[in-house]
Amino acid sequence: MLRSLRIPMLAALGAATLSACVSFGAKPPPFLLTLTADAAPAAGEARTANEAQALTILIPTAPQKLRTQRIPVQQDDASIAYVKDAQWVEAPQRLFQRLLSETVAARSSRVVLDEGQYLTAPGEQLAGQLMEFGVDEATNEAVVVYQAMLVNSGGKSVTQRRFEAREPIAGKVEAKPVGEALTAAANKVAGEVAGWLAG
Repeated sequence: MLRSLRIPMLAALGAATLSACVSFGAKPPPFLLTLTADAAPAAGEARTANEAQALTILIPTAPQKLRTQRIPVQQDDASIAYVKDAQWVEAPQRLFQRLLSETVAARSSRVVLDEGQYLTAPGEQLAGQLMEFGVDEATNEAVVVYQAMLVNSGGKSVTQRRFEAREPIAGKVEAKPVGEALTAAANKVAGEVAGWLAG
């Protein structure tokens, strides 16, 4: 009798453990969003740089509302919502850093590194804060604001500059049009940063 009860009890315990780990009711978003750079360095191109010529682009910091894979919608000065069924494939700060690196490398002759790549000295460092990366509901626009901070290779001087771009959202505030508008705005900002660094 004891043996016949053991198997059903073990099965029940296993089911209870599984239900604690897996949420069958959670509905995933229909697709994940990412950013694509308008410009990229040519394949097979080799570049060489000394310490002063290399540029390390760091992942920007961000306020709490952007430290999520969801897209914020600024409804008014005090209220924030999130775009329904919209989710980035990874943190927006990392996506923006990668797009910025691609754009700067494509539009300059510099060796561009990220913080996980440099082996000796990072050269100049581009840090900053991604201050806005979402939707302004009042104007129905995607907004990207990046506060850049360029530190020279010796760490003795710092230059700051703020960049902002706005793109109208083609239609309702939904995942696909919002993702497209944010990609366009992010590419605008990245292009302006690349021009600033080249100057």
